[in-house]
Amino acid sequence: MHFKSTVLALIAFFLCSTLHAQTDKTKIISQLDKQYAHYAELAGRIWKLAEPGYLEEQTSQLLQNELKQQGFTITTGVADIPTSFVASFGKGAPVISILAEMDALPGLSQDSVPFRKPLVPNAYGHGCGHNLFGVGSVAAAVAVKNWLQQSGKPGTIQLIGTPAEEGAGGGKTYLVKAGLFNNVDATLHWHPGDRNSASPSSSLAYRVANFQFKGLAAHAAASPEKGRSALDAVEAMNYMVNMMREHVSSTTRIHYVIKKGGLTSNIVPDYAEVEYTIRHPTAKGLEEIWARLMKTAQAAALGTETTMDYEILAGLYNLLPNETLARVMQKNLEQVGGVNYTANETDFANKIRKTVYSESLPPVDYAASIQPYALNGVGSASTDVGDVSWVIPTAGLSTATFVPGIPPHSWQAVACNGMSIGYKGMMVAAKTISLSAIDLFNQPDTIKQAKTELYKARGGQEFVYKSLAGDRKPPLDYRK
Repeated sequence: MHFKSTVLALIAFFLCSTLHAQTDKTKIISQLDKQYAHYAELAGRIWKLAEPGYLEEQTSQLLQNELKQQGFTITTGVADIPTSFVASFGKGAPVISILAEMDALPGLSQDSVPFRKPLVPNAYGHGCGHNLFGVGSVAAAVAVKNWLQQSGKPGTIQLIGTPAEEGAGGGKTYLVKAGLFNNVDATLHWHPGDRNSASPSSSLAYRVANFQFKGLAAHAAASPEKGRSALDAVEAMNYMVNMMREHVSSTTRIHYVIKKGGLTSNIVPDYAEVEYTIRHPTAKGLEEIWARLMKTAQAAALGTETTMDYEILAGLYNLLPNETLARVMQKNLEQVGGVNYTANETDFANKIRKTVYSESLPPVDYAASIQPYALNGVGSASTDVGDVSWVIPTAGLSTATFVPGIPPHSWQAVACNGMSIGYKGMMVAAKTISLSAIDLFNQPDTIKQAKTELYKARGGQEFVYKSLAGDRKPPLDYRK
């Protein structure tokens, strides 16, 4: 009889706890709905600023001000990056961090209209939705902070402002190197897109480098024998790399562009420069391709009697998906639901889709649906979130901030990110992340399982992080 009473008491406690947690989640969703206009206005202000990587001074300050007003403690300029910051609230473990990107892309300035109309010709624009990313993450962090206060639960919520994700910025790699995630238990993030999905996937490891060759200038007609062409060295390297393409895995990507090749055709070029980007599904595979690339550069210099030097501009790890955390996010995304368009938003969507060159586009109401959970393998892009995922359990989601079928890094995406369609998708992310963080505070065993999964994925707890960008310091002027 005593055993039966104990079992019934445990069942009652579990049901009560579950009901209480669900009530908390319903309240958070309602609170965030009431804050929609406030966060939409903030995202719109940042959309108009459209600041480049490492130069997001006003953007960073706006996000910091919002968090400071909500009682967060702010540490600025972390990892020697002026626009980076950590905002913390709470005390003790677990520590849950939320990432907040903020930089814009060059040449994508655009008004929030369904036809091409730059606000400022050739200026920056939020083609990847980082105006929404940063604000949506702030909204989630504030919601979790309010819940911690009201519930009295122990733990710390952090919002990490992460500059310069685009291009060769690699902002998060420097934050990881500086140890910002050493005391974090789990990291959550999101990214704008044209669908709602929390399915785990990987990305390509990535390295960008400049190869510089120096030779001897000479008159190309009167004394060519006295010259040693640096351009010949670049072309020799490129030729060898193009032959190498036949003997690398089909998942490897190698791209290059000649950045400097001489000044005039009647002078033997004494300086030439080529930029290479290499990608591979694993960091280990990337290093193997890099070693072969180095041999082509060395051989080119040897064969042309020039000298070679190189500079690594950026290096990113592949994402390590964490199914334990991903399933938590999927469950909460399904509770939150997708993005439902008004009649005016549907009209905007139909007009802007006509500007996209594609034989088949998903239906407009695709934005209202949630993608089923699946293991999505390796994507074709690269992200500095990959570095974070190798040091701490990490999970993310994508929400429909773009009209279905609109590609990122396009003027069409900028238009969506500066109006209600983008703002609605941002709030789906804010709700999902805040509910997921609450689950992690309530379920410490889930964090333990996520860490066990991470240790297994990276080959054991003995892993020591080493940046693929080498000893390079943050390239604070790469967008100047």
